Parts: sequence; C-alpha cells; structure tokens
Amino acid sequence: MSYHSLIFDLDGTLTDPLTGIVRCMNYALSSHDHQPRSEQEIKPYIGPPLEIALSDLSGSKDEAHIKELIATYRERYGELGYAENVVYEGIYDLLDTLQEQGFRMGVCTSKFEKYAIKVLEKFELDKYFRFVSGSGAYGTAKSDQLQELLDTKIVLDSSLMIGDRYIDLTSAHKVGLRSAGVLWGYGSEDELAAEKPEFIAESPVQLGKAVIGNNK
Repeated sequence: MSYHSLIFDLDGTLTDPLTGIVRCMNYALSSHDHQPRSEQEIKPYIGPPLEIALSDLSGSKDEAHIKELIATYRERYGELGYAENVVYEGIYDLLDTLQEQGFRMGVCTSKFEKYAIKVLEKFELDKYFRFVSGSGAYGTAKSDQLQELLDTKIVLDSSLMIGDRYIDLTSAHKVGLRSAGVLWGYGSEDELAAEKPEFIAESPVQLGKAVIGNNK
C-alpha cells in the first residue's frame, strides 16, 4: 500500500532543539523559584508534551502552576528559543528527494502550533509541508492531533508517522496509522523498537530509501 502522506515530528526529527529547549526550560524554572536543571536532566523530555516535562522537572503536580511554567517557557521560546534550533544534516536533501518523488508531507508536533510554524519558516522548511499540526494552549495529546488530521481527511489511514520518540509511534498506532522511527534524535533504538514501527532509520539518507522502497 502506498503512503497517502508522510507525517513528520519536528523536534528531534527535522531539527535539533536542544539549546533552545534547555535555555527555555531553565528560564521557566528559575523564574518561578525552581532549581535550574542540567542539559542531561532536560534531554529526556525533548519530545513529550511540555506539561509532562515541566511537571517532572519542577516536581509540581499543580495544574495552575504548570500552566504558569508553560506560559513563561513560551515567553522566551517565542522570542529567542525557536531560532536556537539547528536543522539536522541531510534533512534538506531528504525533503528535496521526497518532494521530487511526489510525496505529500506534513508536520505533527507536540510544540505549540504557532511556534512550530515559526521554526519551519525560520529555517525555510515550510515550503515542503502541506499541513502543520501543533498542540493547543495546554494538554493536547499527539494522538488527538493525529485523530483530528484523520477526521478532517487531511491524512488518510495509509499515512506514515515519522518520529524519534516513543510518543510519536504510540500515538500513530493508537489511531491506526503506521509509523517509522529515526535514530538521530532523542530516542534510543530500544525505545523505538519496543513500539514495533515499520522500520527504524539511522540517517536521513536511510529514511529516504526506506520510504521510497516501502511505498509500493
């Protein structure tokens, strides 16, 4: 079965957001009298929704306080953090190849949608994508985002979700989509393999070959 659409995660798949996320997390934490965390402590939270990351890093379970932390995080992210991303080596070539092959592509990310669009525009990635799905103000599950894409017929169930973390794969499977994992981001091979994706790619070149080869 050929893929109707290729749905890419953003952070850890198209761009490396480490510098911006670490700085924005610590800006939010220190602004609300929490201890800043090291890069190694923050790294595992690249991918899952902000409310999970900031709840765990702050030690708070208070929903109102988590919303305050998220608002402070986004204050810096919208001004500075989004521009601190780095496009992974090989991504432009990958997207050029897939576009030339006629693939329909979009983005589904846990990042706040308006900031996802800013990142894509900043690094001239927006020209490759037909749609962008980002989270709402608070607590949008990625599986709900994918379900909305299906419900509105923006994608069909023959589409492929591509991401670097377990949440990308589990969210796809929850709504009946196929999935593929990538290893240049923040998820380990064991983490991704446990979710039984169609394939796991070690590089953008390998991803392109696998997508084209599987699109029968």
